[in-house]
Amino acid sequence: MATTSSASSLPIAITMGDPAGVGPEILARTLLDGDKDGDARGKKTASEHTRWILVGAQWALDKGAATLSRALPPLHHIAAPDEAIPGWNLLDLGIPEPEDFRLGQVQAACGELAVQAVEWAAKRCLSGELAAMVTAPINKEAIHAAGYVNDIGHQEILARLASVSQTATMLMTPGLRVVHLSTHKSLAKAVEFVTAAQVLGKLHLINDTLTQWGLAQPRIAVAALNPHGGEGGLLGREEIEELAPAVASAKQAGIDATGPLPADSVFNRAIAGEFDVVLALYHDQGHIAIKVHNFHESTTATLGIPMVRTSVDHGTAFDIAGKGIADATGMRAALDAAQAIVAADLGGLTKQ
Repeated sequence: MATTSSASSLPIAITMGDPAGVGPEILARTLLDGDKDGDARGKKTASEHTRWILVGAQWALDKGAATLSRALPPLHHIAAPDEAIPGWNLLDLGIPEPEDFRLGQVQAACGELAVQAVEWAAKRCLSGELAAMVTAPINKEAIHAAGYVNDIGHQEILARLASVSQTATMLMTPGLRVVHLSTHKSLAKAVEFVTAAQVLGKLHLINDTLTQWGLAQPRIAVAALNPHGGEGGLLGREEIEELAPAVASAKQAGIDATGPLPADSVFNRAIAGEFDVVLALYHDQGHIAIKVHNFHESTTATLGIPMVRTSVDHGTAFDIAGKGIADATGMRAALDAAQAIVAADLGGLTKQ
């Protein structure tokens, strides 16, 4: 999806995530301390001129603020995106607090609220009423308990609503971007997914999307699957039979692709500035690199859907929900990322 100058004037929705997790807490902290903390860190913060729409439930956000022993300022309540004003708005979906609500526990009612918020925001993005959406974490068990058995996470929900078949997750943190060939697959299934056709398709998706988002001629490195890049076939033949042909085809199509490169060095090379993005071949190969490099400022974006969606790069953290210690740095980074993509300024986002 290409961003336009007109999109930058539209509101951006922020879904609250599972209310039993840390989503409402980090949103309350962002709302209360975002600018002050951003200035202290020397980082840019969400523009006060942006029309932000918190989507979920007032009671959930109140509980997030109570965790911090603080009260929220008055929010502008709206019923539709065009009613939003600059600053913080709230669209309450009208779902009441469950009588047996417990922080840090899987509850079907919380999964229902989380999915409804995502669906509301995604549909308004698709209809052109919103510039982008930013998501707080949802819980897979909770959304399955609510009856959404075919949705593993945000990416699957958004693909369903947008009727697209090919998507990809891009993780971003200052100095490093990683796109995944596959995410929610077992390691055995992920290896089977490493085919020339799948890799070539992802390379086209990365190149097309990042170009639309303002990163001209992105330099893409493809990580190897096997140790030491397969050692000429001695440690596996995927590099020879699948990855190298895919990279060659991508180059013929005008894509600046390199690889396959050993996974134990390719991420450091990207951090050093040699590549703009790395294509990782399975979930942990890319996630570990991002989270070791800079976990707290890492965010995600979804490629392959006709909307802008960014997110924090962590889960609901049920183990610390309600303790007032959840770090909101990732949420602030996700808000910045959404604004940068809408403004077609991805090139300057993660190379501070």
